[in-house]
Amino acid sequence: MKIYNYNNKSNVIGPQLKLVRKQRKLSQDILAAKMQLQNIELSQKVISRIEKQERFVSDYELCAFAQVLNVDIYWLLGLSSDPKPFNNTDI
Repeated sequence: MKIYNYNNKSNVIGPQLKLVRKQRKLSQDILAAKMQLQNIELSQKVISRIEKQERFVSDYELCAFAQVLNVDIYWLLGLSSDPKPFNNTDI
């Protein structure tokens, strides 16, 4: 059985994605363009649907969002309070 909704939401990263996008002063169009540079074909409308938690986010899209926005994947998932990305020099 495929599950694409949990508690009537299609993803958990929407609010965090919107927050960091606005902090970085990026429009949805610019974020979509940056994702396209990572070979992830998303439009402004898709970014909007993700932020409203209306669209599923795949694992490779999650990784690309974290990389493009320079934030920790766990933070996007709401599992960390620190948005800083993991750094190998932290070990």
